[in-house]
Amino acid sequence: MTYKQLSLALVATLGMGVAAAQTCDIASPAEDTTINMIGWAFPLTEFYADELEVCNEVDNLEVNTQLLDSGSAQEQVRLALAGGGRSPFAIVHGANGQIVEWASEGWVQPITDLVEKYREEYDLDDIAQTAWDGASYEGEIYGVPIVANTQHLMYRMDLFEEYGLDAPTTYDDVIEACNVLAEEPSIDFPFTVNLHAGWAWEQEFFHFLEAFGGTYLNEDNTPAFNSEMGVQALNKIMEVADACMGREGLTYSLDDSEVGVSIGSLAFVQLWASRAPSMDDPDRSAFVGGIGFAPAPEVEAGTKRAGSAWNDFYMIPTTTDVERELAFLVIMEAADRESQTRAADFGIVPRQAVAESGVGGRYLAAASQTIAEGVGIYAANPAISLVRTALSSSLPLVGSGDLTPEEALAEAEAAYISEANAQGFIE
Repeated sequence: MTYKQLSLALVATLGMGVAAAQTCDIASPAEDTTINMIGWAFPLTEFYADELEVCNEVDNLEVNTQLLDSGSAQEQVRLALAGGGRSPFAIVHGANGQIVEWASEGWVQPITDLVEKYREEYDLDDIAQTAWDGASYEGEIYGVPIVANTQHLMYRMDLFEEYGLDAPTTYDDVIEACNVLAEEPSIDFPFTVNLHAGWAWEQEFFHFLEAFGGTYLNEDNTPAFNSEMGVQALNKIMEVADACMGREGLTYSLDDSEVGVSIGSLAFVQLWASRAPSMDDPDRSAFVGGIGFAPAPEVEAGTKRAGSAWNDFYMIPTTTDVERELAFLVIMEAADRESQTRAADFGIVPRQAVAESGVGGRYLAAASQTIAEGVGIYAANPAISLVRTALSSSLPLVGSGDLTPEEALAEAEAAYISEANAQGFIE
């Protein structure tokens, strides 16, 4: 039984009125057709995967879904689409960064015409315009928004009450709380922020740099991240890591942090809102109702909150053999208002009517405040993917002690300039 099925059973037991899964209301294809989807797993995407598979009831149609961890899923998509052959996937899951990367490479196809054709039937104006903006590149829409997401604090309320701590509002508060909780015997260490991989370092650096007022690129695509604010951002990340996590904490993945706070071996974490529903799932959490939620901290008092505003999307590869309109309709059957109303029990959805209906979890206030007061999203510039690659390679060497922040940023700058020159982004 999937997590979604377990959770739906729990909700039904509690009398929360979740409707039975909808039918797939699309016409049967003329010939046998298989639609394969690949994405990464968290409670909300597990729900959508099951919604996609409802379309197996349609004659001549088979829908298969595969959910991996985020890094592995993205690697599999890149391997499948970069070679120029036929795509084994008709639907791929990506977030804001993948929209720009995969669209600029020509790996996924624009769906603007299909969005316009089915705008009224699927009430697509109900999806927030900011989500459609995040799905767009150079004036074309490339993805159907299915998830809204950000990162924010999750904490054991019993420990914070016992030690007289308030939920931190700045990263200095985070460090202070870590110092207080350092000797607490029930935890392995106080706090984690995700720094277990190169892409995770880059992502946190983006949060801290933007919160300090910095940016990745100048208007002419020359690098701006190797700056005083860039050094300041890395120093603050390391200050938090040294005070709260230590060497072991640097190895903690998103899954490790989710499990750690839900079983009590971590006192608090900065984690994706999409992981928050697990905190109130008795099959996953030892602290149901006992995990508190707060907005992402400011890097210093008065700055933006160090959490970004994200959406996840379903996209259609350019080289799929599946008829594009059929793939789009299967996506829409899983992302219509009925589905997203039920999906709200598992995460934040982009439909405004669902948000206004009051359904959803205890964490929504913290997530919404982070989105409103945080750093936003990456610029819709394909050169950003080169920055992210360069930083992902260099920044972990700060955590290992092999490079200073200054050295890591200089190394990333040189790597970016070399590749940006080769690809014609700068002269």
